Amino acid sequence: MSMTEKLKEKVQKGGKISREEALALYDEPLEELCRAADEIRKQFCRNGFDICTIINGKSGKCSENCKYCAQSAYYHTGAGEYPLLDTEEIVKQAKYNADRGVLRYSIVTSGRALKDHEVEKMCEAVREIKRNADIEVCVSFGLLNEEQFRKLKAAGVSRVHNNLETSENNFPNVCTTHTFEDKVKAIKAAKAAGLSVCSGGIMGLGETKEDRVDMALSLRELGIKSVPVNMLNPIPGTPYENNKRLTVDEMRRIVAVYRFLLPDASIRLAGGRGLMEDKGEGCFLSGANAVISGDMLTTAGYMIETDMEMIHRLGYKAVLCNG
Repeated sequence: MSMTEKLKEKVQKGGKISREEALALYDEPLEELCRAADEIRKQFCRNGFDICTIINGKSGKCSENCKYCAQSAYYHTGAGEYPLLDTEEIVKQAKYNADRGVLRYSIVTSGRALKDHEVEKMCEAVREIKRNADIEVCVSFGLLNEEQFRKLKAAGVSRVHNNLETSENNFPNVCTTHTFEDKVKAIKAAKAAGLSVCSGGIMGLGETKEDRVDMALSLRELGIKSVPVNMLNPIPGTPYENNKRLTVDEMRRIVAVYRFLLPDASIRLAGGRGLMEDKGEGCFLSGANAVISGDMLTTAGYMIETDMEMIHRLGYKAVLCNG
């Protein structure tokens, strides 16, 4: 019996694979690994597919120095800059997405964290969305505290997004204006406020396979059930502008290993998917079962209608997964 088959059976019987076992999967034949990951996905997640869209609710002039980000004030990328969008525009986009069958809508803002008065403004926007559209509302507002998260939950937010981005060991190579522990603290505060959490990272930052596995293990320890897997889109003007793009097969392997480590999670293809020749289809047959559709924050995304067609063609059904 191959290592892949042995570990698949272990996961299907309710076991957890170790760091060493996950790293061993990186040396296993790709096609066998991806088929096994998809079998694990079918057992734990059935044919449910979680689709969400995002709106760039506040853009640019970010105080943080994340080396991948077009919105950081440290770099000159030509990204647009504007303050918080007004409630009318945010609600309009929520209704547009809900009418097209999207089940989750996330408001994303630049900066380390929204200020209290900005949180209050976003709470009003969320209340208006809930009054006018049948859609779950997620937010990505940075390193907020538990009290701020509780206000957002009371307004109607159901999920908070806060990526770990990479492993704890690699994080200082990516950002120095906040820490991995700052991320974990905010995630724990959101969970304490009764919100579900979406957290993952970006592949192609110069990380090792060990970093990728370690990030997944951190997510597993935190109990995260929605895991975005972004592929770096090297933005001119950022320190990572010359990073080599990952291949589709590299992304398929990452997704497959994550399915072994996080068998019941929604593994969500996110930023960078449009750079893949197959627009992510190979990953959706290798363990991934969720997507961010529509436009990304500062780069073009993928059309909602096209994604819906693909989801159905691959045998999935758009449903709310994992809370």
